[in-house]
Amino acid sequence: MTNAGRLRARGKVRDVYDAGEDRLLLVATDRISAFDVVLPTPVPDKGRVLTGLSRFWFDRTEDLVSNQVLSADPASFPGPFSGEPALAGRSLLVQRADVIPIECVARGYLSGSGWTQYGREGSVCGVTLPRGLIESDRLSEPIFTPTTKAEAGHDLPLTPDQAIDLVGRGLFERLRELTLTLYERLAGTALDRGLIVADTKLEFGFADGELILIDEVGTPDSSRFWPADAYAPGGPQPSFDKQYVRDWLDASGWDREPPAPELPSEVVEGTAGRYREAYERLTGEPFDAYRERSHATEGDDDAALERLREASG
Repeated sequence: MTNAGRLRARGKVRDVYDAGEDRLLLVATDRISAFDVVLPTPVPDKGRVLTGLSRFWFDRTEDLVSNQVLSADPASFPGPFSGEPALAGRSLLVQRADVIPIECVARGYLSGSGWTQYGREGSVCGVTLPRGLIESDRLSEPIFTPTTKAEAGHDLPLTPDQAIDLVGRGLFERLRELTLTLYERLAGTALDRGLIVADTKLEFGFADGELILIDEVGTPDSSRFWPADAYAPGGPQPSFDKQYVRDWLDASGWDREPPAPELPSEVVEGTAGRYREAYERLTGEPFDAYRERSHATEGDDDAALERLREASG
Protein backbone atom coordinates (compact mmCIF):
# COMPACT_ATOMS: atom_id res chain seq x y z
CA MET A 1 0.00 0.00 0.00
CA THR A 2 1.14 3.56 -0.59
CA ASN A 3 1.55 5.90 2.37
CA ALA A 4 -1.95 7.26 1.75
CA GLY A 5 -4.19 5.25 4.04
CA ARG A 6 -1.44 4.18 6.44
CA LEU A 7 -2.18 4.52 10.16
CA ARG A 8 0.47 6.97 11.30
CA ALA A 9 -0.35 7.23 15.00
CA ARG A 10 -2.95 6.10 17.49
CA GLY A 11 -3.40 8.43 20.42
CA LYS A 12 -5.64 8.22 23.44
CA VAL A 13 -8.53 9.63 21.43
CA ARG A 14 -7.42 10.23 17.82
CA ASP A 15 -6.26 8.01 15.02
CA VAL A 16 -4.00 9.79 12.53
CA TYR A 17 -3.67 8.52 8.96
CA ASP A 18 -1.48 9.53 6.07
CA ALA A 19 -3.75 11.05 3.43
CA GLY A 20 -1.39 11.91 0.61
CA GLU A 21 1.45 14.36 0.22
CA ASP A 22 1.53 16.85 3.10
CA ARG A 23 -1.92 15.76 4.30
CA LEU A 24 -3.25 13.82 7.26
CA LEU A 25 -6.66 12.52 8.28
CA LEU A 26 -7.51 13.11 11.95
CA VAL A 27 -10.19 10.75 13.23
CA ALA A 28 -11.67 11.53 16.66
CA THR A 29 -12.85 8.20 18.06
CA ASP A 30 -15.21 7.67 20.98
CA ARG A 31 -12.35 6.48 23.20
CA ILE A 32 -12.07 8.18 26.56
CA SER A 33 -9.06 8.25 28.87
CA ALA A 34 -8.68 9.03 32.53
CA PHE A 35 -5.53 9.23 34.63
CA ASP A 36 -3.53 8.57 31.44
CA VAL A 37 -5.25 5.22 30.81
CA VAL A 38 -7.58 4.59 27.87
CA LEU A 39 -10.80 3.10 29.24
CA PRO A 40 -12.34 -0.01 27.67
CA THR A 41 -15.79 1.58 27.31
CA PRO A 42 -16.37 4.16 24.53
CA VAL A 43 -18.65 7.18 24.95
CA PRO A 44 -21.03 7.36 21.96
CA ASP A 45 -20.57 10.41 19.71
CA LYS A 46 -17.77 11.83 21.86
CA GLY A 47 -15.53 12.03 18.80
CA ARG A 48 -18.19 13.92 16.86
CA VAL A 49 -18.56 16.43 19.70
CA LEU A 50 -14.80 17.03 19.70
CA THR A 51 -14.71 17.46 15.92
CA GLY A 52 -17.86 19.58 15.75
CA LEU A 53 -16.67 21.96 18.45
CA SER A 54 -13.19 22.19 16.94
CA ARG A 55 -14.74 23.11 13.59
CA PHE A 56 -16.88 25.73 15.37
CA TRP A 57 -13.82 27.34 16.97
CA PHE A 58 -11.52 27.01 13.95
CA ASP A 59 -14.10 28.99 11.96
CA ARG A 60 -14.30 31.67 14.67
CA THR A 61 -10.57 32.14 15.18
CA GLU A 62 -9.18 32.06 11.64
CA ASP A 63 -9.02 35.85 11.64
CA LEU A 64 -6.49 35.55 14.48
CA VAL A 65 -4.39 32.65 13.18
CA SER A 66 -4.59 30.23 10.26
CA ASN A 67 -5.37 26.59 10.98
CA GLN A 68 -4.63 23.24 9.38
CA VAL A 69 -8.17 22.24 8.33
CA LEU A 70 -8.66 21.46 4.63
CA SER A 71 -11.99 19.59 4.63
CA ALA A 72 -14.53 17.92 6.90
CA ASP A 73 -16.46 16.25 4.07
CA PRO A 74 -15.76 12.50 3.76
CA ALA A 75 -16.72 12.67 0.08
CA SER A 76 -13.57 14.76 -0.49
CA PHE A 77 -11.28 12.45 1.50
CA PRO A 78 -8.73 10.48 -0.53
CA GLY A 79 -8.48 6.78 -1.27
CA PRO A 80 -9.73 4.35 1.35
CA PHE A 81 -11.43 7.07 3.40
CA SER A 82 -13.74 8.54 0.77
CA GLY A 83 -17.38 8.29 1.71
CA GLU A 84 -16.80 6.07 4.77
CA PRO A 85 -19.96 6.62 6.91
CA ALA A 86 -18.18 6.05 10.23
CA LEU A 87 -15.92 9.05 9.51
CA ALA A 88 -18.82 11.48 9.09
CA GLY A 89 -18.73 14.30 11.63
CA ARG A 90 -15.67 12.96 13.42
CA SER A 91 -12.86 13.44 10.90
CA LEU A 92 -10.84 16.28 9.43
CA LEU A 93 -8.54 16.29 6.42
CA VAL A 94 -5.69 18.56 7.47
CA GLN A 95 -2.42 19.99 6.28
CA ARG A 96 0.58 18.23 7.74
CA ALA A 97 2.53 20.48 10.12
CA ASP A 98 5.78 20.40 12.06
CA VAL A 99 4.41 20.33 15.58
CA ILE A 100 5.88 22.73 18.14
CA PRO A 101 6.98 20.62 21.13
CA ILE A 102 5.03 22.39 23.88
CA GLU A 103 1.38 22.48 24.92
CA CYS A 104 0.18 26.08 25.09
CA VAL A 105 -2.13 26.55 28.09
CA ALA A 106 -4.00 29.70 29.05
CA ARG A 107 -5.58 29.98 32.50
CA GLY A 108 -8.15 32.54 33.55
CA TYR A 109 -9.10 30.73 36.76
CA LEU A 110 -7.13 28.81 39.37
CA SER A 111 -8.14 25.17 39.07
CA GLY A 112 -6.87 21.66 38.40
CA SER A 113 -3.12 21.22 38.28
CA GLY A 114 -2.70 24.99 38.44
CA TRP A 115 -4.42 25.09 41.83
CA THR A 116 -2.26 22.20 43.06
CA GLN A 117 0.94 23.90 41.90
CA TYR A 118 -0.11 27.23 43.41
CA GLY A 119 -0.72 25.56 46.78
CA ARG A 120 2.75 24.04 46.68
CA GLU A 121 4.78 26.90 45.19
CA GLY A 122 2.67 30.07 45.14
CA SER A 123 3.11 30.15 41.37
CA VAL A 124 1.99 28.30 38.23
CA CYS A 125 4.64 27.45 35.61
CA GLY A 126 6.92 30.11 37.04
CA VAL A 127 4.21 32.81 37.06
CA THR A 128 3.96 34.16 40.61
CA LEU A 129 0.38 34.79 41.78
CA PRO A 130 -0.95 36.85 44.70
CA ARG A 131 -1.14 35.16 48.08
CA GLY A 132 -4.44 34.09 49.53
CA LEU A 133 -6.20 32.90 46.38
CA ILE A 134 -8.75 30.12 46.76
CA GLU A 135 -9.61 27.23 44.47
CA SER A 136 -11.41 28.30 41.29
CA ASP A 137 -10.67 32.00 41.88
CA ARG A 138 -10.71 34.18 38.80
CA LEU A 139 -7.25 35.56 38.10
CA SER A 140 -6.76 39.30 37.66
CA GLU A 141 -5.66 38.53 34.09
CA PRO A 142 -5.18 35.29 32.15
CA ILE A 143 -1.74 33.69 32.35
CA PHE A 144 0.28 31.57 29.91
CA THR A 145 1.35 28.27 31.50
CA PRO A 146 2.93 25.96 28.89
CA THR A 147 3.70 22.31 29.49
CA THR A 148 5.71 19.58 27.84
CA LYS A 149 4.11 17.36 25.18
CA ALA A 150 4.42 13.91 26.72
CA GLU A 151 4.14 10.86 24.45
CA ALA A 152 2.94 8.93 27.51
CA GLY A 153 1.99 9.94 31.03
CA HIS A 154 1.46 13.46 32.29
CA ASP A 155 2.51 16.68 30.57
CA LEU A 156 4.88 18.53 32.88
CA PRO A 157 4.75 22.27 33.67
CA LEU A 158 7.36 24.53 32.09
CA THR A 159 8.69 27.80 33.42
CA PRO A 160 9.16 30.59 30.87
CA ASP A 161 12.92 29.95 30.80
CA GLN A 162 12.39 26.23 30.21
CA ALA A 163 9.93 26.89 27.39
CA ILE A 164 12.29 29.43 25.83
CA ASP A 165 15.06 26.82 25.90
CA LEU A 166 12.78 24.49 23.92
CA VAL A 167 11.45 26.85 21.26
CA GLY A 168 13.47 30.07 21.41
CA ARG A 169 12.52 33.45 22.85
CA GLY A 170 10.89 34.91 19.75
CA LEU A 171 8.60 31.93 19.17
CA PHE A 172 7.82 31.71 22.88
CA GLU A 173 6.61 35.32 22.92
CA ARG A 174 4.52 34.76 19.79
CA LEU A 175 2.94 31.61 21.25
CA ARG A 176 2.17 33.39 24.51
CA GLU A 177 0.52 36.29 22.67
CA LEU A 178 -1.51 34.01 20.40
CA THR A 179 -2.58 31.67 23.19
CA LEU A 180 -3.86 34.48 25.40
CA THR A 181 -5.60 36.18 22.46
CA LEU A 182 -7.31 32.95 21.47
CA TYR A 183 -8.28 32.28 25.08
CA GLU A 184 -9.92 35.70 25.29
CA ARG A 185 -11.88 34.93 22.11
CA LEU A 186 -13.01 31.54 23.43
CA ALA A 187 -13.81 32.85 26.90
CA GLY A 188 -15.80 35.84 25.63
CA THR A 189 -17.82 33.77 23.18
CA ALA A 190 -18.52 31.06 25.76
CA LEU A 191 -19.54 33.56 28.45
CA ASP A 192 -22.15 35.01 26.09
CA ARG A 193 -23.57 31.47 26.08
CA GLY A 194 -23.48 31.04 29.84
CA LEU A 195 -20.23 29.12 30.16
CA ILE A 196 -16.92 30.01 31.78
CA VAL A 197 -13.71 28.79 30.14
CA ALA A 198 -11.49 28.29 33.17
CA ASP A 199 -8.51 27.21 31.08
CA THR A 200 -7.73 25.87 27.63
CA LYS A 201 -4.95 23.97 25.91
CA LEU A 202 -3.85 24.78 22.35
CA GLU A 203 -1.32 23.33 19.96
CA PHE A 204 0.56 24.99 17.13
CA GLY A 205 2.82 23.94 14.28
CA PHE A 206 4.49 25.22 11.14
CA ALA A 207 3.25 24.49 7.62
CA ASP A 208 5.05 26.03 4.65
CA GLY A 209 6.85 28.31 7.07
CA GLU A 210 3.61 29.68 8.58
CA LEU A 211 2.62 29.32 12.23
CA ILE A 212 -0.80 27.64 12.36
CA LEU A 213 -3.29 26.32 14.92
CA ILE A 214 -3.58 22.51 14.90
CA ASP A 215 -5.19 19.50 16.59
CA GLU A 216 -8.36 20.51 18.49
CA VAL A 217 -9.74 23.75 19.89
CA GLY A 218 -12.24 24.56 22.63
CA THR A 219 -13.47 21.03 23.36
CA PRO A 220 -14.35 19.43 26.70
CA ASP A 221 -11.12 17.42 26.35
CA SER A 222 -8.93 20.49 25.92
CA SER A 223 -10.83 23.12 27.93
CA ARG A 224 -12.43 23.36 31.36
CA PHE A 225 -16.02 24.62 30.95
CA TRP A 226 -18.10 25.70 33.96
CA PRO A 227 -21.73 26.86 33.99
CA ALA A 228 -21.53 30.58 34.79
CA ASP A 229 -24.73 30.60 36.82
CA ALA A 230 -23.31 28.01 39.24
CA TYR A 231 -19.85 29.55 39.67
CA ALA A 232 -18.82 29.70 43.33
CA PRO A 233 -15.07 29.95 44.06
CA GLY A 234 -13.73 28.03 47.02
CA GLY A 235 -13.77 24.51 45.61
CA PRO A 236 -14.18 22.44 42.44
CA GLN A 237 -16.87 23.57 40.00
CA PRO A 238 -19.38 21.47 38.02
CA SER A 239 -17.92 20.98 34.56
CA PHE A 240 -18.69 19.70 31.07
CA ASP A 241 -15.85 17.23 30.76
CA LYS A 242 -14.85 13.76 31.94
CA GLN A 243 -14.72 14.66 35.63
CA TYR A 244 -17.87 12.56 36.03
CA VAL A 245 -15.89 9.56 34.81
CA ARG A 246 -12.90 10.36 37.04
CA ASP A 247 -15.17 10.64 40.09
CA TRP A 248 -16.78 7.26 39.36
CA LEU A 249 -13.39 5.62 38.83
CA ASP A 250 -12.10 6.99 42.14
CA ALA A 251 -15.20 5.78 43.95
CA SER A 252 -14.84 2.34 42.33
CA GLY A 253 -11.55 1.73 44.10
CA TRP A 254 -9.55 1.43 40.87
CA ASP A 255 -5.82 1.96 41.51
CA ARG A 256 -5.34 4.02 38.30
CA GLU A 257 -3.19 1.29 36.76
CA PRO A 258 -4.24 -0.53 33.57
CA PRO A 259 -6.46 -2.28 32.87
CA ALA A 260 -9.25 0.12 33.75
CA PRO A 261 -12.72 -1.18 34.65
CA GLU A 262 -15.67 -1.09 32.26
CA LEU A 263 -17.90 1.94 32.80
CA PRO A 264 -21.53 1.26 33.78
CA SER A 265 -24.20 2.39 31.35
CA GLU A 266 -25.37 5.27 33.54
CA VAL A 267 -21.84 6.74 33.64
CA VAL A 268 -21.49 6.37 29.87
CA GLU A 269 -24.87 8.00 29.26
CA GLY A 270 -24.19 10.78 31.77
CA THR A 271 -20.81 11.55 30.20
CA ALA A 272 -22.20 11.48 26.66
CA GLY A 273 -24.94 13.87 27.78
CA ARG A 274 -22.42 16.32 29.24
CA TYR A 275 -20.39 16.34 26.02
CA ARG A 276 -23.48 16.90 23.89
CA GLU A 277 -24.69 19.66 26.20
CA ALA A 278 -21.34 21.42 25.90
CA TYR A 279 -21.71 21.34 22.11
CA GLU A 280 -25.26 22.64 22.20
CA ARG A 281 -24.62 25.42 24.70
CA LEU A 282 -21.54 26.68 22.88
CA THR A 283 -22.82 26.48 19.32
CA GLY A 284 -26.52 27.16 19.91
CA GLU A 285 -27.30 24.18 17.65
CA PRO A 286 -28.90 20.85 18.65
CA PHE A 287 -26.29 18.12 18.46
CA ASP A 288 -28.65 15.99 16.36
CA ALA A 289 -28.65 18.80 13.78
CA TYR A 290 -24.85 18.54 13.58
CA ARG A 291 -25.07 14.78 13.12
CA GLU A 292 -27.64 15.23 10.36
CA ARG A 293 -25.65 17.99 8.68
CA SER A 294 -22.57 15.76 8.75
CA HIS A 295 -24.58 12.88 7.23
CA ALA A 296 -23.64 10.70 10.18
CA THR A 297 -25.55 7.42 10.19
CA GLU A 298 -26.56 5.18 13.07
CA GLY A 299 -24.31 2.13 13.28
CA ASP A 300 -21.39 0.47 14.99
CA ASP A 301 -18.75 3.16 14.50
CA ASP A 302 -16.27 1.31 16.72
CA ALA A 303 -16.36 -1.76 14.50
CA ALA A 304 -16.11 0.31 11.31
CA LEU A 305 -13.16 2.32 12.65
CA GLU A 306 -11.43 -0.86 13.77
CA ARG A 307 -11.81 -2.31 10.26
CA LEU A 308 -10.28 0.88 8.87
CA ARG A 309 -7.33 0.56 11.25
CA GLU A 310 -6.83 -3.08 10.28
CA ALA A 311 -6.98 -2.24 6.58
CA SER A 312 -4.33 0.42 7.07
CA GLY A 313 -1.76 -2.33 7.46
